[in-house]
Amino acid sequence: MTDIDWIGTPESPTLAHIDLDALEGGLLSDGTPLPPSYRALIRTVGWGRLFGLWFIYPPVLPGFADGRPGRTLRLGERFQAWYADSRAEDYDWVIEPNGSWELIERLEVFGWSENGDFLLWELGARDARGELPVWESRGLGSLHRLGGSLAEALPGLCARAGADRDDPASLFQPLTAHRIDSTH
Repeated sequence: MTDIDWIGTPESPTLAHIDLDALEGGLLSDGTPLPPSYRALIRTVGWGRLFGLWFIYPPVLPGFADGRPGRTLRLGERFQAWYADSRAEDYDWVIEPNGSWELIERLEVFGWSENGDFLLWELGARDARGELPVWESRGLGSLHRLGGSLAEALPGLCARAGADRDDPASLFQPLTAHRIDSTH
């Protein structure tokens, strides 16, 4: 049993569009491997909505949307641009309660909520297990450290989303992977 097994395994994890080679051997922007608890979560549940709110983007095969690197790169650009503008305007409140301007440069997006919140890894802070600290930017107006790994962050995300740990359907809903329309 792993530290993410409480989420449960959907009857049909949506793995067909996930690049399993990239999941196991893929690298973050700093050239380091994807964290183990992230890989375990993707293998367990695939693609879908976590706690009725969150999208954790898996590495996807060519021709599919909603994954790494496409979606996470775009969200990362948006995150970095917002915080750069906020720093230029001296909006220090956007890094409260746990962040700093130096931290912003080390954060990489891996998830996003339907409320516009970002989940981020802190690059360069890997522990002995290979895990990275997880941060949340709530509405691009604050930075909260959620834990030393995705596995540590999940219980708090579940509670804040109001999901019922005894109801697997409230923990994860598989979604259909969408192909990118190459005619546009």
